[in-house]
Amino acid sequence: MFSSMKKIIRIGMAFLCAGGLMVGATACGGGTQSSSSADKVVLLVSTLNNPFFVDLRDGAQEEATKQGVDLVVSDAQNDSATQQNQAQNAVSQGAKAVIINPVDSDAAAPAVQTLMPSNLPVISVDRAVTGVDVTSHIASDNVAGGKQAAEELAKAIGDQGDILILEGTPGAASTRDRGQGFKDEIAKHSGIRIAAEQTANFDRAEALDVTTNLMQSNPNVVGIYAENDEMGLGAVQALGNGAGNGVTVFGFDGTADGLKAVADGQMVGTIAQQPRLLGQKAVEAAVKAIKGEVVEQTQSIEVETVTADNVKEFQ
Repeated sequence: MFSSMKKIIRIGMAFLCAGGLMVGATACGGGTQSSSSADKVVLLVSTLNNPFFVDLRDGAQEEATKQGVDLVVSDAQNDSATQQNQAQNAVSQGAKAVIINPVDSDAAAPAVQTLMPSNLPVISVDRAVTGVDVTSHIASDNVAGGKQAAEELAKAIGDQGDILILEGTPGAASTRDRGQGFKDEIAKHSGIRIAAEQTANFDRAEALDVTTNLMQSNPNVVGIYAENDEMGLGAVQALGNGAGNGVTVFGFDGTADGLKAVADGQMVGTIAQQPRLLGQKAVEAAVKAIKGEVVEQTQSIEVETVTADNVKEFQ
């Protein structure tokens, strides 16, 4: 009787394994295997309502697939409180590493600090986390990009006239760095005056409204520096026929829409980043950290100036 029961159990187990209903690797004869899934990496992205961050996510996904890790993407929709909750959830999701693209560099600190007790590797990408030592920070050289933008805009307006600055999200490291690089360089051009600067939160629709209002109070403006292409495109909409004809707009990011605007003469130029590469490098760093390998604390990705002369090379 006992022998018959053992035979029935063996047949039942064989059926379960053959049918794909795994009851544990060792039970199905794979003593050295594990029933756990691939290592999970959580990407906390500021917003997917921006083509730049969509490209960053896609680059991260490409690298995750290549590395054989499970990438879970959480969209904070530009809300710091939401991002903090998502960071807390990453632990319960079983993350082995977290990549954060902060909504706000200052506000991201509490989000990252919630991960510290779990000793998870944390990689910041595109925007830094203020006051917290992360495993690695991967970003474009935004200061250099701001400087390059100032050089090209000054050249385009003949080193003379009033300009506007459309700033990104307050508190974001990219906003701070792009602004710093631009202002440091534009200060060397004594004939150029910053008439006004105002945030449009890296958003096209908001930039349209902000530009419309600023142009009404500053009708003599001849140039606009937008700290990303989305705001640059909002400025182009606000200017109408004036974009490229009396008012010169310079963007930042090198998105597909931004490059098209440069090719069409609506923007005089943009600073091309490599968002897909940023995403790829972030996942690469996360995987190295999970494996206990040495990860560079800071990785700077080069940016390039795009104008009508070379825009075809980037499209």
